[in-house]
Amino acid sequence: MPHVRFSCWAGSRWLFGNGLWPVVRGFCEHQALEEIGSSLAAGFGGAAARNSALAGRALQQYQQAKYVYDRQVDVHGHWIGLAMVLIVLGMGLDHLAFSERIKMLLSGSALLGSFLFPLGVLLQTLDRGNGPRALAVLGSALVIGAFGVFALGFARKPRT
Repeated sequence: MPHVRFSCWAGSRWLFGNGLWPVVRGFCEHQALEEIGSSLAAGFGGAAARNSALAGRALQQYQQAKYVYDRQVDVHGHWIGLAMVLIVLGMGLDHLAFSERIKMLLSGSALLGSFLFPLGVLLQTLDRGNGPRALAVLGSALVIGAFGVFALGFARKPRT
């Protein structure tokens, strides 16, 4: 098996290529919007008919649909925003004042965190327990740590 050396260019392509997929991938929030609208209509219809049980059920459906919709929009926005930052970092990776190994470690941390953070938020729509929250916190910690070290690497003078 030949030894493959990861160059800064490979790290740059890695960040750039993997930074694009969340932009392309989108989420279909339309189903949630349809459920929000229909549950509100049912709730108002129940209230107009003085049927408090129907209005209450419809408002519960609205609350659940709105929760899911908010998480989907958050995930979509975070994945796109983080993807754009990964693209920019991938283009500037050659200018970091770190070794190739550190650059690859930072790239991997930023990529993993940029995937885990929104994934944890999305999983909260299925499970409102601590597991998805912990995943989101871990992902955000990876992103914050990697981006902070990236900033230090850009601020340092390169070794000559």
